[in-house]
Amino acid sequence: MNLLLKNPKNVYAIIVMYSFGMICVALFMEHMMNLEPCILCYMQRGSVILIGLFALLGLLINSSNLINFKLNLYLILVSAFCGIALSLRQLYLQNLPEDLVPSCAPDMEYLFETLPYLEIFILALTGDGNCAEVLWTFLGISIPGWVLIGLIIMCSYVIYALIYANEIHSHK
Repeated sequence: MNLLLKNPKNVYAIIVMYSFGMICVALFMEHMMNLEPCILCYMQRGSVILIGLFALLGLLINSSNLINFKLNLYLILVSAFCGIALSLRQLYLQNLPEDLVPSCAPDMEYLFETLPYLEIFILALTGDGNCAEVLWTFLGISIPGWVLIGLIIMCSYVIYALIYANEIHSHK
């Protein structure tokens, strides 16, 4: 078994570092490149942060049994699938014809000051015109496309860890 799957702590540490890296890139793009995130961007960040928190929890708390290890990996996987769904939604909005793009919502600060959290959450899931705007691309892929790729890689690693969970857990 390779070093990446040597024990549960290694699995969790890799997931924490990967999540941290994704958030650092997002913050760099927001603060250094001055790219204003939309509401779907914030929701995608939330799923990546949740992934990192579940992995950090697994890293800090001794995973004394296999069931806890697998349960935590499943929670990470569900969080990643939520992020994938949000990035797919944003990619869908970005590829709509101009006349079908939903209208733009006010900025996040105004939304949190005026609307109940449930309405903000529903708006976030549906997205708005701001989410359809492509602010940056690399190799022809927009930011939610790169988030999608990053989360698919994360899911692949977690699924691989789940497949070999019995062996990983026996090496703890």
